[in-house]
Amino acid sequence: QVQLVESGGGSVQAGGSLRLPCVVSGYTYSNTYMGWFRQAPGKEREGVAAIDFGLDRSNYADSVKGRFTISQDNAKTTLYLRMNSLKPEDTAMYYCAAGLNRWLPPPLSAGLYKYWGQGTQVTVSS
Repeated sequence: QVQLVESGGGSVQAGGSLRLPCVVSGYTYSNTYMGWFRQAPGKEREGVAAIDFGLDRSNYADSVKGRFTISQDNAKTTLYLRMNSLKPEDTAMYYCAAGLNRWLPPPLSAGLYKYWGQGTQVTVSS
């Protein structure tokens, strides 16, 4: 059974940083991809970053390029999202997700992901 558990959310002032870990279990990493999504109240779920594990390729939404970094630990048990230079518009519930097979570039479309975590709230104040 695949389980994804996010943590690390919280409240931060604009310009600050957070790192979100997502602990993964029951998931086979080879030739697959994982991603981070966010959803603000009244808005659709938005893909912010994705990574292909086998090729170590990443993909980012334009709104977070240069500020967010997706990565994995060497043991491939934890996915991370490092968020720098946070803005009030980054405020949302953040979710990690896992897909099946390979898709290049790693997708930012929620419909291409099969497994989801429960989310962690990030609030950025001005």
